[in-house]
Amino acid sequence: MTGTLRPAVATGTEPRPGRWLALAVLTLAVLLVAVDATVLGLATPFISEDLHPSGTELLWIGDVYSFVIAGLLVSMGSLGDRVGRKRVLLWGAAAFGALSVLNAYATTPGLMILARALLGVAGATLMPATLGLIRTLFHDPRERSLAVGVWGATASAGTAVGPIVGGFLLEHFWWGSVFLINLPVTVLLVLVGARTLPESRDPRPGPWDLPSVALSLTGMLGVVYAVKETATHGPTAPALATGLLGAAALYGFVRRQLALPTPLLDVRLFRRRGFGGAVLADLLTVLGMSGLVFFLSQYLQLVQGRHPFEAGLAELPAAVGAVAAGLLAGRAARRFSVRAVVSAGLAAIGLALAALTTISESTGYPLLGAALLIVGVGAGFSFTVTADVILSSVPKNQAGAASAVSETAYELGAALGIALLGSIVTAAYRDFTAPPGTPTAAHESLGAAVETAAKMPPPAAHDLLEASREAFVHGLHLACGAGAAVLLATAVAAWFLLRKQKLADAGEAYRR
Repeated sequence: MTGTLRPAVATGTEPRPGRWLALAVLTLAVLLVAVDATVLGLATPFISEDLHPSGTELLWIGDVYSFVIAGLLVSMGSLGDRVGRKRVLLWGAAAFGALSVLNAYATTPGLMILARALLGVAGATLMPATLGLIRTLFHDPRERSLAVGVWGATASAGTAVGPIVGGFLLEHFWWGSVFLINLPVTVLLVLVGARTLPESRDPRPGPWDLPSVALSLTGMLGVVYAVKETATHGPTAPALATGLLGAAALYGFVRRQLALPTPLLDVRLFRRRGFGGAVLADLLTVLGMSGLVFFLSQYLQLVQGRHPFEAGLAELPAAVGAVAAGLLAGRAARRFSVRAVVSAGLAAIGLALAALTTISESTGYPLLGAALLIVGVGAGFSFTVTADVILSSVPKNQAGAASAVSETAYELGAALGIALLGSIVTAAYRDFTAPPGTPTAAHESLGAAVETAAKMPPPAAHDLLEASREAFVHGLHLACGAGAAVLLATAVAAWFLLRKQKLADAGEAYRR
């Protein structure tokens, strides 16, 4: 290991009774976040039809949750280290359930964006607390690797459950019902978690520094907003000013953390190549995959004409592959190496995305299903191993903050990916040639074009659908191609950044 971390003989800490039952409760929180992310993509066409958002508003509905959660994850992870991870998790889950109702009954694009943002505040409490508690519950490194694999597999299973359950609900109820499925999960999590989860916190936490919280949130929101606006509308003075403000806030955040005796986030962690390499790999991986993840459901429904439930089933191979790979990832990393497993997983995703640049309106399912399976397997291996590296690279009392860094990379990658790759799709889509008399709204999104075509005479409707679908698929080609380039480059970078990195074996632990 690099830096001040060194292998040490285990202290003989006995396994905690009931740790596997507690892990089962933690997976409910993971399920919440995973299901929420996937059902939104499936519901996007219905939201477009009902709320009539512009193309920009539709992107905000898709990524504002990630923007807010990325800005608050470090703060919430550190808050859990200080006041108790169990307490933060349970209060956050309760808020998540209540805000899901607000999402379900949003009546305007503006209210929907606000509801998604507030849900991001609640969501920021969940993932850092779950990984932080896993670090506390499982002292044996091999058990911890398996627990992280189960954690990751549950997230992947949520991506499968979300579209299938969401598709069923969308075929029988209105789009808001996909958010209400969060309610029974939050109730179960709070009631059972209150009895089974142990409390866990830093024994010498120091104060929760509010200026650091403000700098972190301002910096993340400013930088991500500037990137999004520049990608959508080109460089403008407001975007530049916002980006500079965000960069200045992040610089101030880092300087303040280095000066504080008990920082919100120990930024010195990034000096360790294993930690920094794993975080960077996560961020770039999610960025590269975001175009496919966000636009795949629209392709399956609005281009290929599949029903929501059928579209959900079509996405199942990705989740199946990720679940299987996540459970095997720790064993594979010990048998081969961390960098071999992560790099191979990322390269597999990149090649699958490259294959998807050949799809058309009539592409058969075998190619789609095979590509999604490969994407899932690659993601399952890489994300599980990098999460284990990040979690085991820090002292136990910093588990929440370190986990938050991991999740921040994930959410920031998703936000940037939707902003950049989503803007590529949107820009390519808007340029299509529509039949005379087509309303301008049809150029905002494919959902708007489909809705417009339903009100036009058959010949004009056919021409509009053909042109808009062709433009959308072209944009999807560009996004998948860009994503493939990012993933293949990240695979090469991971090979060097994770050199000599190993997962701990049984009987080993890490400390300062």
